[in-house]
Amino acid sequence: MSERRVAVIGGGPGGLYAAVMIGLTCPDHEVTVYEHNADGQTFGFGVGLTASTLSSLDAADPVSAAAIRRTGHLGRGLDMRVGAGVVLDGGDNIAIGRASLLEILRRRALEAGARIENAHVEVSDLDADLVIAADGVRSATREKLAAEFAARVDLDDALYLWAGADFALDRATFLPARTPHGVFVVHAYPYGPNRSTFLVETDDATWRQAGLQTTDARTPGDSSDEESLDYLSEVFAHILGGRRLLGNRTRWQRFATISCGRWRHNGVVLLGDAAHTAHYSIGSGTKLAMEDAIALAAALRGETDNATALARYESERRPRVERFQRIAEHSHLWWKVFPRRLDLAPATIMSSFMTRAGNITVDGFATLHPDVVADATEALTGSRPTNAQAGEPDALADLVLEDRTVTELSNDTAIVPTGPIADVWGADGAAVVERARGLQAHVLWLEDRDATARADVLSRCALAERLRLDLGATVGVDVPRSARTDAVGALLAGRVDLVRFR
Repeated sequence: MSERRVAVIGGGPGGLYAAVMIGLTCPDHEVTVYEHNADGQTFGFGVGLTASTLSSLDAADPVSAAAIRRTGHLGRGLDMRVGAGVVLDGGDNIAIGRASLLEILRRRALEAGARIENAHVEVSDLDADLVIAADGVRSATREKLAAEFAARVDLDDALYLWAGADFALDRATFLPARTPHGVFVVHAYPYGPNRSTFLVETDDATWRQAGLQTTDARTPGDSSDEESLDYLSEVFAHILGGRRLLGNRTRWQRFATISCGRWRHNGVVLLGDAAHTAHYSIGSGTKLAMEDAIALAAALRGETDNATALARYESERRPRVERFQRIAEHSHLWWKVFPRRLDLAPATIMSSFMTRAGNITVDGFATLHPDVVADATEALTGSRPTNAQAGEPDALADLVLEDRTVTELSNDTAIVPTGPIADVWGADGAAVVERARGLQAHVLWLEDRDATARADVLSRCALAERLRLDLGATVGVDVPRSARTDAVGALLAGRVDLVRFR
């Protein structure tokens, strides 16, 4: 088989890992990685990797996976600091400094036979049989071929920034801070013995009322917004212990949700954030990029026709990525509304958080943390079950549903007309709220006998939560009997008040 030339644009985790995997599995391919940043220069702080991602890396390349595990910082659970707070112990995740991860992958790529050049290149500059565009969220390759890739970029209206701190938190920590301007929320986690990542997010109105749009505007190009870091260091002084947040080209950003109708075009293929993004609240960017690299190398192995290999890669990865994007979008929307839940019981908030995307049910959560689910049950019903009862699905359902299930709607209940709801927390949901606002009833009810798929049930429960938050109303929903677990989860998470099984 003749040697094929592969050019990788972008020396981030996805691009370097693609070079590793292709070098190991396709020895007839000559791989060159082009990275415009000099060696050792990168932005960001720590990168989180889940247990499932680590298992994928173990199977794909045990050598680099072992180096990542040795260098990484093992997670020790989760701390939700709302009210009295809730701590979840355990967890097999690790976090690793981005610079350390890149060094491991750079070294392994060289061992696998790749060349790495510090250069800014475009597709037109390259003489290659295959070009892998792993050039990130702001991919120049995707932008130049936007029509060919059917690319779509949607910017969020909320803002966030990445910062760091020179100490290690005990565990991943979520902490809201109320200020005179609004609420800021930090997602923080340790990634070394004396380092932590701090991601801070807020809504546009709070950002502007705090005057941070002006500090952002006067910050030069690749510099950090030091005034915002000073402000946030004061806001989160209680968790920082008087330390100052660290910057590394730290600027306010709006999250870009990227999707592409096609990932390949005439020998050019997109990989990682260049092709797709999933919200940072589930720590997904590096995971998806490295798993893309594994799938791409597998598709290229033994295949003489690039077009066939790239079609196989996309057909293999797209369904998994799009499922992950759907989960991430649920998580994204949950965090946008998080400040409005701060008056709920801590265990209720944690139950809501753990079941926010639908991939974890309340039964699954109770298996690992029955004490938290028992506390959430007490907050709902006034009576605390034993941990054993909380961890047993039928016993938990009986306790939760006993006084929260109706068979017939009372006269003081009004049916809320809904229709198709594409975006519960957007314009569609707002329209439903306005229709419900004029209804004179003690209870608002969402019924839809035809929409019984699980996605429909979860959407209806989310809409119920919006009605509760926006109108302060008591809200009930219809659910199929097959969705009993989701009904229990919605009640314990404070999304709905009552359910009727149909």
